[in-house]
Amino acid sequence: MLTALVDRLFGDAAARPDARIDGYLPLARYGALGDGRSVVLSGTDGSIDWWCVPNLDSPPLFDRLLDAEEGGRFSLTPDAPFTIERRYRDDSNVLETVFTTDTGRARLTESLNSGTAGRLPWAELARRIEGLEGSVRFALTMRPGRRGDTVNPYHSTIGKHTVFHVERVLGLFVHHPAITCRWSDEGITGEVIVNAGERRTVAIVAGRDEPLVAPGIEEIDARIDLSDTEWRDWAARLTYDGDDRPAFVRSALALKLLLYSPSGAIAAAATTSLPEGIGGAKNFDYRYAWIRDAGYTIKAFLTAGAQAEAKAAFTWLLNQLRETGTRVCYTLDGGVVPDVAEWAMPGYRGSRPVVTGNLATDQSQHGVYGDIFETASCFVASGNILDSASAELLSHLADQCADRWRLPDAGMWELQEQQHYTMSKVSCWQALARAVELADGGQLPTTCRERWQRERDRIKAWIERECWSNSQQSFVMYPGSDKIDASMALAVRFGFDGADRLRLTLDAIDRELGAGPFHYRYTGMASEEGCFLACSFWMVEARAQLGQRDQARAALDALVAALPDGHGVLAEMVDPHAHEFLGNMPQGLSHLAHLMALSVLNDAAACD
Repeated sequence: MLTALVDRLFGDAAARPDARIDGYLPLARYGALGDGRSVVLSGTDGSIDWWCVPNLDSPPLFDRLLDAEEGGRFSLTPDAPFTIERRYRDDSNVLETVFTTDTGRARLTESLNSGTAGRLPWAELARRIEGLEGSVRFALTMRPGRRGDTVNPYHSTIGKHTVFHVERVLGLFVHHPAITCRWSDEGITGEVIVNAGERRTVAIVAGRDEPLVAPGIEEIDARIDLSDTEWRDWAARLTYDGDDRPAFVRSALALKLLLYSPSGAIAAAATTSLPEGIGGAKNFDYRYAWIRDAGYTIKAFLTAGAQAEAKAAFTWLLNQLRETGTRVCYTLDGGVVPDVAEWAMPGYRGSRPVVTGNLATDQSQHGVYGDIFETASCFVASGNILDSASAELLSHLADQCADRWRLPDAGMWELQEQQHYTMSKVSCWQALARAVELADGGQLPTTCRERWQRERDRIKAWIERECWSNSQQSFVMYPGSDKIDASMALAVRFGFDGADRLRLTLDAIDRELGAGPFHYRYTGMASEEGCFLACSFWMVEARAQLGQRDQARAALDALVAALPDGHGVLAEMVDPHAHEFLGNMPQGLSHLAHLMALSVLNDAAACD
């Protein structure tokens, strides 16, 4: 049973891998590559349709994902009808696709390369084609994107190299000498023919506002296998040992792609403007670092035994709080996220606007307090120690939370309507509960410990009095409302008291927000967007923590079985009717919720 579920989530793509809808591939047909700095999305038809160079939040070099006709791409596609078998190498983010045509079989191996010392100081995208049987001819196209006609690519000759320019990006197209290419300002076209036993490698080396290294194709080709080794070594150190380890490792590898190694920041996702509903306007830029996502990801990395990544992310978070203040999200290098701006592009399957920037940064969200203190608590619980500067900072934040918890905010879902959202109050309770625990453990000064404890207890009493609905038999989204909020499942993880009421709330979430094994975020969203994958994984985790292990396992199995066929990359949402991914991807919140659900289920099994 487990093998079948893992294969469905992480196995081969469906038939007709080149089938596009209005020029766009279904999102489940993309695999993700990464190097600790940026992420590539490679489709099952051999077309790379998204890559921001050199960083996750840089402008895209390839943007066909948002503009089917005019968008940039780097495609290696058989020139005859084909089928594919596709999967990641075991415990690796190196991706392999075997193309089969009437004339032969060939394997495409793709990597965003790293080196022996980790991330390379330049961007290096390598694609190796090996002939397995007969002969296969591939059509090659490398065309940089114009970002809605805001830039105009061109090529030039510098020394012995032909290079391409896209605004401030300088790039080399490196290839096996047997490949003949035709250059123009719009890009490169050519053909790649491989017979059984032959190998042909093509690559892009690029940088932005920096001198460019010009490695040879043999050196680049060798780094594909070196990168694979680096991924395997990292995965081997993950400490999860349950029956679900293949699925756990695959989600951990996807989450690792979103760790921006120059700073330690965690990007929420690798893309912008992928719609939460096809044709709708809920299109956002998630290539930034949210406190919420950073906190949850640090907990997931600690759970997986990835101490170095957790420490880097926690240090980044504390630095931002010191330097920029308490905000909802930050740029990956640190600082304020830019205002929203639009590009004149069609958008994925006609979903507009296409945007950069995000308005959430200046919102008031009480959830950040809980996220920060839960992160500190998990860090300390793993045997680590807070320094005096961090302890002083956290003490000030606890005081701030104690002062502000009675105010309305935008809530976890970043809504325009300010309300006394129940989950925001739970987050404030969580923050002060963890602050008291840290003070008791000698990690924080005890000067205000008694005040934090009193405010913690007042918040709990307020929630119990104001936010419980006898008619719904559930905590509601905010006082006086009959709406149900799926994020209340997280109250179980946070240790909020009252198991009986929390079980009833989970039942209400299933009843009111469930769509098969999936869940909408809160009441009324079924007409606007897909189901939010993290919510369904949170439900699994919560039921397992409340002692409903069999129910949790059944829910997880049903959820995984109903996911779109893919390669281990999860998006933000899923259409529960069409069973297609929606929203930005890879989505960190989806993967880390998956990791936590597996971890809690494994712990519950160990206690049986």
